Amino acid sequence: MNRLHSVLRGFANLSAVLALSFACGTTHAQKASAAASSSAPPSSGVYYEIFVRSWYDTNGDGIGDLNGVTAKLDYLQSLGISGIWLMPINPSPSYHGYDITDYYGINPQYGNLHDFQHLLAEAHKRGIKVIMDLVINHSSNEHPWFKAGLDPRNRYHDWYAWSGKYTDLDTLSATGVNAWHASAAHGGHYLGIFATTMPDLNYDNPAVRAEMVDVGRYWLRKGVDGFRLDAAQHIYDDLQSDVDDPAVLVKNIAWWTEFRNGINAVNPHAYVVGEVTRKSAIELAPYLKPLDAVFNFPLATLLIDCARQERNLSLAAILQHTYATYGAATDGHFDDAPFLSNHDQERVMSQLDDNPQHMRMAAALLLTLPGQPYIYYGEELGTRGRKPDQAMREPMRWDRALDTHGETTWEASTSGNAADVSVEAEMSDPNSLLHYYSKLIHWRRDISALRDGSFRIYPEANDHLVAWERADAQGTVLVVHNLSGATQSMPLDVPGEPHFNHVLRQSTTGATIEADSLKLPPYSSAILQ
Repeated sequence: MNRLHSVLRGFANLSAVLALSFACGTTHAQKASAAASSSAPPSSGVYYEIFVRSWYDTNGDGIGDLNGVTAKLDYLQSLGISGIWLMPINPSPSYHGYDITDYYGINPQYGNLHDFQHLLAEAHKRGIKVIMDLVINHSSNEHPWFKAGLDPRNRYHDWYAWSGKYTDLDTLSATGVNAWHASAAHGGHYLGIFATTMPDLNYDNPAVRAEMVDVGRYWLRKGVDGFRLDAAQHIYDDLQSDVDDPAVLVKNIAWWTEFRNGINAVNPHAYVVGEVTRKSAIELAPYLKPLDAVFNFPLATLLIDCARQERNLSLAAILQHTYATYGAATDGHFDDAPFLSNHDQERVMSQLDDNPQHMRMAAALLLTLPGQPYIYYGEELGTRGRKPDQAMREPMRWDRALDTHGETTWEASTSGNAADVSVEAEMSDPNSLLHYYSKLIHWRRDISALRDGSFRIYPEANDHLVAWERADAQGTVLVVHNLSGATQSMPLDVPGEPHFNHVLRQSTTGATIEADSLKLPPYSSAILQ
């Protein structure tokens, strides 16, 4: 980190090059805003990830459903959410849904196509976009294609990858598990880089590629606004030897370009965000050519580390370098997709050892960044959850009591999410984390520069503070966060910088400007004008 910090100070000095008047580029948010009706309410640009099974149950079977998502759209609207990402809603034999048996169907436990289209219609009435998980790196081993393909004479046989005479059956996959799995019915082995139940589709087969473009087109015609692409890097990144192979990257990008071009025929404005679990901006950047955005996994780690350690850890400089890297790869046209955690990671409150102040600062950092920030359901309540995976996907807590209508019961909570970690409890407490999240999200709605503006580093006075400028046609604001438990001061008479003399928003109270200096209370954030 120290070596990176020194390198990035060099970047900070290249202000003419890295002033980042990429706004950040021509972003999806700006394109969508231009296409929207002038009478539509302002957008926050914030997306919200929902595991339907754990969300809200309308038919009393203990499992969340699509009608439950519809029933809680007003909650999401009041929070300030502009888009929702639905984890897999297709038929699947598993609880999580990431092994699909019908790409054109709806999981009957969640409802039917009519329920889904009703959800889309009601969400769109509220200005909320809906993107769905597209899980096409692999299917379920119970998919009719795979079952038919067990017969080598069947046309679906070549829709999957099978071992050959010289295949090393002990090879590890890119995800660290056995890559090859025995099939008693077939007599050979098939590729499945995640699990035995998830055989990889063969994208060297043109029929597979054409089918998956058709899947995307089908759901766009039904009204979805785009897709979250599961395992986007693993279409060809199958074995550990593939992980850093440039030829594999080229093939991945070629496929997603083909997919993008294919769905453009139905909706050229569809928003497509990819799951690419790489560790640096330079590894993520190539995917921004065919996709609108990729989830910023290295940033998620850094944001939580900053909050936990109460240090800026060169965050602003690293962000500036990230956006410069993205801009160079895309001619300045890109979005970022920052987040703190998702369904595959331990929940933020648990990562921060239940420290509520650190949780608030992590949220404040996230929600003042460029791009479309993502919130994992329940994050705004401080929901806890550590491995195993089921514990990170436990039911959303709506009421203090667990036996009220709508509470899902498919999985018992083991993470210590008591009655106070519920929507009912936090709605009634004006100082709750829920109200804090809502405040920050509404800042993005009300201050266009926070949502669509450029990003530029601002010199911090000490390592407990982090600051950056956001600017658009409506003006420039300065974002300042005090990550520490002590009051901090920062000079505002910086040569070459705008003169900020007004506190436009603050997360608590007590932020003051005196004699060209900002004084910021502990664990707080301020927007200056």
